Amino acid sequence: MHDLVLAGGHLVDGTGGAPFRADVAVSEGRIAALGRAGAARRVIDVSGHLVAPGFVDMHSHSDLALLADPAAAAKVMQGVTGEVVGQDGLAYAPLDDVTLATVRTQTAGWVGDPPGLDYGWRSVADYLGRLEASPPSLNVAFLVPHGNLRMMTVGTEDRPATALELEQMRALVRQGMAEGALGLSTGLTYTPAMYAGADELVALCAEIVAGGGYFSPHTRSYGRGVMEAYDEMIDVCRRSGAPLHLTHCQVSFPGNEGRAGELVDRLAAIDPRTLEISADSYCYVPGSTYMAAFLPNWAWTEGPEGVLAHLADPAAAERIRVELEEVGTDGFHGALMDWSAIEISSVGSEAGRRWIGRRVAEIAAELAVSPWEAVRRLMLDERLNVNILTHVGHEDNVRAIMQLPFHMGGSDGIMTGTRPHPRAWGTFARYLAHYARDEGLFGWPEIVRKLSALPNLRLRQFDRGLLRPGYWADIVVFDPDGVRDTATFENPRRHPEGMPWVLVNGELVKDDDAHTGARPGRVLRSQLRAAA
Repeated sequence: MHDLVLAGGHLVDGTGGAPFRADVAVSEGRIAALGRAGAARRVIDVSGHLVAPGFVDMHSHSDLALLADPAAAAKVMQGVTGEVVGQDGLAYAPLDDVTLATVRTQTAGWVGDPPGLDYGWRSVADYLGRLEASPPSLNVAFLVPHGNLRMMTVGTEDRPATALELEQMRALVRQGMAEGALGLSTGLTYTPAMYAGADELVALCAEIVAGGGYFSPHTRSYGRGVMEAYDEMIDVCRRSGAPLHLTHCQVSFPGNEGRAGELVDRLAAIDPRTLEISADSYCYVPGSTYMAAFLPNWAWTEGPEGVLAHLADPAAAERIRVELEEVGTDGFHGALMDWSAIEISSVGSEAGRRWIGRRVAEIAAELAVSPWEAVRRLMLDERLNVNILTHVGHEDNVRAIMQLPFHMGGSDGIMTGTRPHPRAWGTFARYLAHYARDEGLFGWPEIVRKLSALPNLRLRQFDRGLLRPGYWADIVVFDPDGVRDTATFENPRRHPEGMPWVLVNGELVKDDDAHTGARPGRVLRSQLRAAA
């Protein structure tokens, strides 16, 4: 007798083939049979629904949320059964004491700083061990963050790594991969990874190849110089042999309207036999990050405390203003700052909450100061813990990128703060409802393949991502007519409609639209390394 049967639905199996009617039987965490499944301890009638492999969020900032709130409701309630953390070169392993203190300050706007959390781990093995000891409701994969490696060896100085420091970083990559990481991330507009040259990236990427890892870069620019930034990453991976995954792939900022086609053409010209390439993106026009990320790189050479000192110094603050407003900083992707496009989404203090949901230009007018002065004061008052929405994207570019044949879903979800970006709660339902059903950009077989099968192949998880006997039962059931994202910029923490059942490793984590409290998630490790 099976543990569970999903009866009467139409299967979109992840292969890209047409939907077909069949039951799905689940036993001992895996798909046991398709077709007429037979008896089970529980049978759920899913008539009128589509049954698909669970979705994978290829870019998540849930590094601490998974430890503090392992139910992971923002993701599992929209059919996400796995996510990838360790993004943008800044994360929570490996660490030393100094790096931990810096990362906690620098990334508070991404991942929060949960009260009472024990930060006793330091290695990748220890971090993943925490997740295995107290598993979340979904599966988790991890990338080694390049910025951490630099902090632990070079520090936050703006200079090339010495030969010894580079070898120390390479050893840390090898160790992280051996301990369970699936690749390497970097953030080339964030300190200190922004100070690395291409040769350093090539050397580090070479260390992930043997274990089947991939390189996931936040490039040096998504604004001015965006194509050159993508070209650099292509060159790094050609030289190192590492597969390239263009995470939160975008062409944004003023002056780049309609230019995504140039990137599409560049990528289409690459012979897949010479470079394995993939991409992910979120399906919204505005972006989100922390305010201090837009400051020029020299302001970060002494870490967060150095940034605060520069902001408090009138001469240094004026230099920053000139670079932001008149020259264009590397932090703001070479574009000139338009303060009317920057909206405050969260702050660290109760006093600053009155500015949430307001554009910087509005705040400055109310305070009767310049926009830069309003921002400078806010960052000092909040000790850099200021998160923002950036209204600098272009819908035509978003659509062009999501139609790349190797495109996948990635929420870039930030769940901390008062009014975070809704993409953490809505990305996957929005792909289904808005872009597939309502806009007709994809049929059900294609969009499901993009959100399930392709990311599992990228992660080298060869027994996930398809509805096939023997595969792990990561499954989402949704109503093709009723699925709808409900998260908005005004109310971002709303769960989608029309996705009543979700299974992770054969266990229901969402049952009749309610989270069950089950936590069957696993750490996803390289199957290539295990086979070797």
